[in-house]
Amino acid sequence: MKNILKSIFIVGLFALTSCESDLDKINENPNDQASVDPKFLLTYVSSTAFQVNGDNMYASRMLIGTDGENSYQYMKWGDASFDTYTKGLLNTAKMMQEAEKINNKNYQAIGKFYRAYYFFNLSLKFGSIPYSEAVKGELSSITQPKYDSQEAVMAGILTELKEANDLINQNDKIEGDIVYNGDATKWKKLINSFRLKILISLSKKTTVGSYNVATEFASIAGNQTLMTSITDNGELKFADAADSRYTMFNNSGYGSSLYMANYFIDLFKARQDPRLFTFAAQTTGAKEAGKPITDFTAYNGGNPTSPYSDNAALITAKNISKVNDRFYKDATNEPSSVLSYSELEFILAEAAARGWISGSAKTHYDNAVKASFTFYQTYVKNSTQYFTGFNVNNYLATPLVVYDNSATLPAQLEKIMTQKYMTMFHQAQWTSYYDYLRTGYPNYPLQTGVSAPFRFRYPQSEYNYNSANLQTALTSQYGGNDNINSKPWWLQ
Repeated sequence: MKNILKSIFIVGLFALTSCESDLDKINENPNDQASVDPKFLLTYVSSTAFQVNGDNMYASRMLIGTDGENSYQYMKWGDASFDTYTKGLLNTAKMMQEAEKINNKNYQAIGKFYRAYYFFNLSLKFGSIPYSEAVKGELSSITQPKYDSQEAVMAGILTELKEANDLINQNDKIEGDIVYNGDATKWKKLINSFRLKILISLSKKTTVGSYNVATEFASIAGNQTLMTSITDNGELKFADAADSRYTMFNNSGYGSSLYMANYFIDLFKARQDPRLFTFAAQTTGAKEAGKPITDFTAYNGGNPTSPYSDNAALITAKNISKVNDRFYKDATNEPSSVLSYSELEFILAEAAARGWISGSAKTHYDNAVKASFTFYQTYVKNSTQYFTGFNVNNYLATPLVVYDNSATLPAQLEKIMTQKYMTMFHQAQWTSYYDYLRTGYPNYPLQTGVSAPFRFRYPQSEYNYNSANLQTALTSQYGGNDNINSKPWWLQ
């Protein structure tokens, strides 16, 4: 898929980056096409956006490293990249430009979704970011874009998604669509469901721009088409072909130094939850002892707060589980989602618990858990070896899982966030970590004296090429300090 686009043109030839000012050295290539069908760009943009991200797995207490100190595991990271502007947003902008030339509203609508998706994640990562002036180097010659406040970004992308919902034509098939095979109705469901994801992430705020957060949520949930099953998942299915394989396929680290965190594993063991068997491998000791693959005592994790050398000692003792080898040996694996039906139902459960919408939070919670099991039973190869004899209704009635609509809000949030967290192994990128920052659940273990960072530092490239605008943004939101422990607007 990627090679299709590479053979036509590369992103950097279309437009200046959002933040660099010294790209005037790039010469025009007379062999490049002046335009291209947006279907090719859609294929490329989708394949890029839906890849699996591994770094969040350390921060979210799912994985640990044993060959050195991982900065994400020990909450000591620094800056992050603005590569999304060049790798994702520029191609998205070009797709929208090409769609406008041929008056194709569906590609424009999907472009607005991807803009919202990218800007949402960038803003959660940093705070204020270039938005209104970003990705305009080609059309407006803006090479040093101003930074918009996080509130302005969130309000802006909510408006873009509303526009996308209004634009999309459900009767037209979308060519080049590797997410929904051209089904515009499913894109409409994803667009509206993602609006709810943004709004629930702003649960600490009453308003965002001109939107009342709870009121807007209720209006969308009550009046717009949303996902209704796992067949609506916003996900990328992988294929055993060049540039289309599972992101972690043949990843050497997964086969050598990556192991499961005990915090994550123990949640499944305590609930006798067989999804564990799809994520983790038996310990070497358990395998040598001949324990069945469905024996929960055959699995053990390392402590994410301990020195990596202590966890390395568990390897010698044959008492720590690796990641299930299917994640690096299987070229396809389960799809990678940016928003699943299961996650949507957890979002609706939280909204019901908060009183934003009517109805039973328990019903949405139960739907979410059931959808997660259906997902793994559907997509994990030979899944019957893990789930034989399992009954999800019995599982939902067990003490650690059963949902109580009459419980206090903190108790309900803990139940929702714990189960939501348990569905996100290699899914939805940093969502679990952001949920933790927002709600405090589930309660991540941290080293003594170490707090979970609220954000990333801005990249060095911004200090080099867009320093004045960056400094203005730092002063307005963080008192001039670019610190990972500075709390952004959405968490205040």
